[in-house]
Amino acid sequence: MALIARDRELIRRCLHHEPGAWNDFVDRFLGLVYHVVQHTADMRSYPLRPEDKEDVAAQVLLKIVEHDYGPLRQFKGKSRLASYLTVIARRTCVNELTNRMQAKDKEGIGRANDQVVEDKPKSASKSGLEEMEEVGKLLKKLPSRERAVVRLFYLEGRSYEQISTELNIPVNSIGAILARARKKLRGED
Repeated sequence: MALIARDRELIRRCLHHEPGAWNDFVDRFLGLVYHVVQHTADMRSYPLRPEDKEDVAAQVLLKIVEHDYGPLRQFKGKSRLASYLTVIARRTCVNELTNRMQAKDKEGIGRANDQVVEDKPKSASKSGLEEMEEVGKLLKKLPSRERAVVRLFYLEGRSYEQISTELNIPVNSIGAILARARKKLRGED
């Protein structure tokens, strides 16, 4: 089945950076992304907490906007958009789960030495000046401490341990700060 007109128009709007296009894209396909992430984790017997599922789904969305919507620009339209996005989501999820499993293995080794190793974050993608300006506006809505943690983790790709050292915040509170910030940015708080 080829690309349907509705999806073709949605891709066109995203590639032309039309207002609201990305929100419409996310509204249309976020459920699919969550489903693929959960299914992929289940098939690998990898338990996902809700916040882990959100993090992996966010990595999938970052992959889609990477290089100014590079994956959408490469899409040839010879299949359904949902099928194409399923492949991107599955590959991204497998990579993310592999990284997390390796981090857990390191953590097990670190515990023997009374050390805790945190998951390494993915670097934020460079998806164009417009997206970066929007991120800047969103960050200004956060209190300074949360803003600093979000900036270091998502934009600079720092680990929890590096953030803890730089900001003098306990390592085990970084995840909670990020979760609170995500809620505020989504308008849930």
